Amino acid sequence: MKVLEAIRKRYSCRAYEDRPLEKEKLDVILEAARLAPSAKNMQDWRFIVVSDAEIKSKLAASTSQPDVFEKAAVIVTACSTTDYVMRGGQAAGPIDVAIALEHISLQAADLGLGTCWIGSFDEPWVRKILEIPEGVAIIELMTIGYPTDSRKKPSREPMEKIVCYDRWQF
Repeated sequence: MKVLEAIRKRYSCRAYEDRPLEKEKLDVILEAARLAPSAKNMQDWRFIVVSDAEIKSKLAASTSQPDVFEKAAVIVTACSTTDYVMRGGQAAGPIDVAIALEHISLQAADLGLGTCWIGSFDEPWVRKILEIPEGVAIIELMTIGYPTDSRKKPSREPMEKIVCYDRWQF
């Protein structure tokens, strides 16, 4: 699949088959994350892949849509181990993790799988469930699984509203 095809195919999946994810597919998806770029090549991301039904249920309960998310084959908890701030003033950790998660999302789409970014979760509860030490930032959760819903075409701004050249012209 071409990259733009995977981008167009990707959507926020909110209905999953009750079906496990094959290890071979999961390995390919995680390899895509491993190959993501990071600030100063720190590779500061850490991923906890949860497929155990009981732990998944507890994680899902920490989100705004527990009945949807616990049905995914896996829930990935994406963390960062750095507090490095780049010269432009942005924290590297959340950006690095976001890049790696988008690699996951696009590779999953290429394999016919659905994903959903989950930013609405109870951070202390997730930390406790997964025994994540203080000092490690929990950035995002992401579901991965076999979709049963279909992609709704999201509205997008026209190019001229989001792009200008050479200087700010909005």
